[in-house]
Amino acid sequence: MQHTAEGLEHQHHSHGHGHHAHHHHAPANFGRAFAIGIALNVAFVLVEIAFGILGDSLALLADAGHNFADVFGLLLAWGGSKLAQRSPSLRFTYGLRGASILSALGNSVFLLLVTGGIVWEAILRLMHPAPVAAWDIIVVAAVGVIINTATALLFVAGQKEDLNLRAAFLHMAGDAALSLGVVFTGITILFTGWLWLDAATSILVSAFIVWFTWGVLQESVGLALNAVPRGIDPLAVRHFLLAQPGVQEVHDLHIWAMSTSENALTAHLLMPDGPRGDDFLHELAEELAEHFQIHHPTLQVETGDSAHSCVLAPEGHI
Repeated sequence: MQHTAEGLEHQHHSHGHGHHAHHHHAPANFGRAFAIGIALNVAFVLVEIAFGILGDSLALLADAGHNFADVFGLLLAWGGSKLAQRSPSLRFTYGLRGASILSALGNSVFLLLVTGGIVWEAILRLMHPAPVAAWDIIVVAAVGVIINTATALLFVAGQKEDLNLRAAFLHMAGDAALSLGVVFTGITILFTGWLWLDAATSILVSAFIVWFTWGVLQESVGLALNAVPRGIDPLAVRHFLLAQPGVQEVHDLHIWAMSTSENALTAHLLMPDGPRGDDFLHELAEELAEHFQIHHPTLQVETGDSAHSCVLAPEGHI
């Protein structure tokens, strides 16, 4: 007979018991931050497009395109964050936490596609420079520095623990830096008349965007493929489990991300004498959450007898 509880599982000879030690680590609600950030950036995009067309500035239009991509990205991130808070169901037993991973992935891919279009147009403009309204560039980009900085600050509290929020934060922080670069571009054109600098700045802006986005793209692809989340050393986790009293072997150890802010683990622990009391799994789950940011551990204890022996994991597994 085997009893299980959400987050923990204990199997012992012909009988067993599960101890409930599930840690609720719901994603923080940044709905208001998303709403404010989207409203500010939509207004700013409209202003940039208008002044970019009137001033014939590709730098402003490029920045507007990037900010529009960020509006879409913020919408994706917000949607992923909301879906991640949905309760589990019979079909989606973990809820829709994985939606935050998909939104971070989609956010990165979309931003790179938009950047590619900006680079292509900038190359064409670099070959055929056109007059630009330098003062329009300076004023509008300066407003962009303020808006993008304010938006980035809305997500600074959550970006360290949530990849979805980190994607939003990096985009907006990058926008603030890029808008500052556009301000200096306008000032330089105003004093030097170097019209080619407008297109050159667009290319530099795009390179900066790619540099900022690439890390988020790599990490989100890894999480979508159930890679061990960044910041967790699987060998350290294995050594930690092996160091527990009575544990002789650890196998079938798997660690993956349920969302951009929650991690899960499954493992089989070989304990010939069984655990040292009912609180063993509960305490172990607490320590995994504290030391490794693993919030949903499922641990199966095996005594190693013939009735409950487990086939060892294939070579190369931990």
